[in-house]
Amino acid sequence: MAIELPPLPFAPDALESKGLSKETIEYHYGKHHQAYVTNLNGMIEGTDKADLPLEQIIMEADGGMFNNAAQVWNHTFYWNCLSPSGGGEPSGELGDAINSAFGSFDTFADEFATAAKTQFGSGWAWLVDDGGLKVEKTANADLPLKHGAKALLTIDVWEHAYYIDYR
Repeated sequence: MAIELPPLPFAPDALESKGLSKETIEYHYGKHHQAYVTNLNGMIEGTDKADLPLEQIIMEADGGMFNNAAQVWNHTFYWNCLSPSGGGEPSGELGDAINSAFGSFDTFADEFATAAKTQFGSGWAWLVDDGGLKVEKTANADLPLKHGAKALLTIDVWEHAYYIDYR
């Protein structure tokens, strides 16, 4: 069972009003995300990992196989955190949980942005549930799943996510 590049949950030009151009999305998704999928499939072909679900490969792999598997997962999750109609303060259960954990949405937003801005080198900023909501950052391909936490939101801080629009 080959790992497949999932379709984007929006049109490539749908985030232009949010500051991400069609060119950036096509490059990030079509070149970088696709490369992780292609590389991972080459690594698992003919191995005992070939028929495993992506999450199990992540938990069992290390080195290059882990990096590519985790980046497939991270990027798929990232695309699903973005929305052309999204943004703003959440309401309901998530809004209540954020206010309870951080004191306010603004405090959460500041902490989340700071985690992204202070991640040295490539990596990710995350809102996770680890028995309670907290902000974390991970380097390179690392992800909350590997540490027993549930990812709720992420920011990709790899330069390939933005450099086309912010040359």
